[in-house]
Amino acid sequence: MNQASHHVVVVGAGFGGLEFTRALAGAPVRITMIDKRNHHLFQPLLYQVATTALATSEIAWPVRHLLRKRKDVTTLLANVVGVDRAGKRVLLDDGSSVAYDTLVLATGARHAYFGHDEWEPFAPGLKTLEDATTVRRRILLAFEQAELEADPVKRQALLTIAIVGGGPTGVELAGTIVELAHDTLHGEFRNIDTRETRVVLIEAGDRILANFAPKLSDYAGKALERLGVTVELGRAVTLCDAEGVVFGDKHLAAKT
Repeated sequence: MNQASHHVVVVGAGFGGLEFTRALAGAPVRITMIDKRNHHLFQPLLYQVATTALATSEIAWPVRHLLRKRKDVTTLLANVVGVDRAGKRVLLDDGSSVAYDTLVLATGARHAYFGHDEWEPFAPGLKTLEDATTVRRRILLAFEQAELEADPVKRQALLTIAIVGGGPTGVELAGTIVELAHDTLHGEFRNIDTRETRVVLIEAGDRILANFAPKLSDYAGKALERLGVTVELGRAVTLCDAEGVVFGDKHLAAKT
């Protein structure tokens, strides 16, 4: 056991927390890694779990296994609810605490609804495995419900999927959902043609992938349109509910 007196507590076993811990190998410190989940998540591939291309186990690895050779590291499965800066303690939800000399907060981020948190029940984000499986379940159930629906208007709403946000995750998700509907699921239903699924990517800015070079944004937009994605630019979503979304002066009936 590492007997170093200086205690470093790292909250979060994501890329930042693990890389920081890796970099401290050989340092005269003892480390406690705390995360509310027992796995490290490779977030860039969450969209593939959400669209059935990958299983959850393929993008999540046990934190203890990743750190098994680091005898200077203790891993705790716990939920941090606060920090006592004066007492230099991390507070856990079971009422206990962990003392530290140096504290590193690497808890990551959650998706934002830009002041419209009431949208969350209708539009899950994509930051955790739970988010991905929720999105996957909703997409697949939409096809199942469309198979049972006799009303053509309601059926089209079930076969319409709206994605709000033209960043990397939105772009990847849009393209993969189209491939799921047009290729993977084609021929598996009798009352619907999954190729009639409409995927609409809505971006408030004037181009998708705004953090990339304009020519890459343009290329990605054209690639999505070739796949069959409808890209809507320049209008922010102002309403999101169980029936669909409103952007600009347009209402899009979409059950997902």
